[in-house]
Amino acid sequence: MMPAARRPAGHWLWAVAVAGTVFLASGQSHVAAPGIVNFDKIAHALVFGLIATLVGRSFHRRRWVWFAILLTSSYGAIDEIRQSFTVGRSVEVADWVADTVGAVLAVSLYQLWAWYRHLLEMPLFRRKPQVEKSPAPMPTEGEP
Repeated sequence: MMPAARRPAGHWLWAVAVAGTVFLASGQSHVAAPGIVNFDKIAHALVFGLIATLVGRSFHRRRWVWFAILLTSSYGAIDEIRQSFTVGRSVEVADWVADTVGAVLAVSLYQLWAWYRHLLEMPLFRRKPQVEKSPAPMPTEGEP
């Protein structure tokens, strides 16, 4: 895991971006989804697992991952309550359970499986190494 000192200042913005996308989607009366039975539970687990992982990796100590799970589970509950105010949507406890289970599984995988952790920590864009330019030579006497 990348030490906190080496992480960019806005590394937690990814979690906010995904949570914001969930917020926008849950305010829609109809969300496009395949007609697979209980597909929404899988989608809930995957998306909220991603949010929990992004929040959990923001902390450099392992004990804080429980905070990430609690925060993500709470956000899932609030999202379900918010859906009750949207026409055509309903509150499902099973969705909140899928959110919480997804958060626990994803954070556990992140903490325990080094391959998965390294995959998520891989930079999206690799920077080319900076080549130091040598200073221009000082003109000697007699040169213009």
